[in-house]
Amino acid sequence: MASKEPDQEHREDEDAAPAEEEDTGAQIAPIIKLEEVAVSTGEENEDPILDLKSKLYRFDKEGNQWKERGAGTVKLLKHKETGKVRLVMRQSKTLKICANHLVLPTMTVQEHAGNDKSCLWHASDYADGELKDELFCIRFASVKNCKTFMQKFQEVAESQKPKEENKDASAAAGLLEKLSVDEKKTEDKAGEEKKETEATEKADSEKKDGEAASST
Repeated sequence: MASKEPDQEHREDEDAAPAEEEDTGAQIAPIIKLEEVAVSTGEENEDPILDLKSKLYRFDKEGNQWKERGAGTVKLLKHKETGKVRLVMRQSKTLKICANHLVLPTMTVQEHAGNDKSCLWHASDYADGELKDELFCIRFASVKNCKTFMQKFQEVAESQKPKEENKDASAAAGLLEKLSVDEKKTEDKAGEEKKETEATEKADSEKKDGEAASST
């Protein structure tokens, strides 16, 4: 049997080739619909009063050396209701918390010797889920940012003092007032007892004088 010619075979292949699918413009709905989920950061009730990029270190007492905690953004957040301010820092890539503590009136921040872009402070930190006494060192990209952080940190610490002092002063004033009231009550009671004693003595004296007069 004679073989088919190449041109004839090519024409038969074209006839046998399936037609291309036409685009109808129809949209196919996804099988699973994903709903938007709100992610809570724990900062919803706080207002940021400082936000700077930096790198944080903590001092390892056992190894007697500085260890990096992470690079990211350090924030000072003021609670809308209580007015308390906390320092929070998260790593930029993983968002893992590497510092989380309140700024207390007893805290002070100081420059790191030999590096005017860094500063140090002590804090009871809760980044690891439990309170730990930490010595932190934070480094900024510029001297200006470091000074801004130090100034704001110190301002916050100072702003917490009046509330504590007023609380102590109010407590002391209340105690003094209570003592004054108690003393006044004691004095009034003593005065009443003295009057009663004097009245009794006077009555006894008059009785004796009356008995003496009647006997004569």
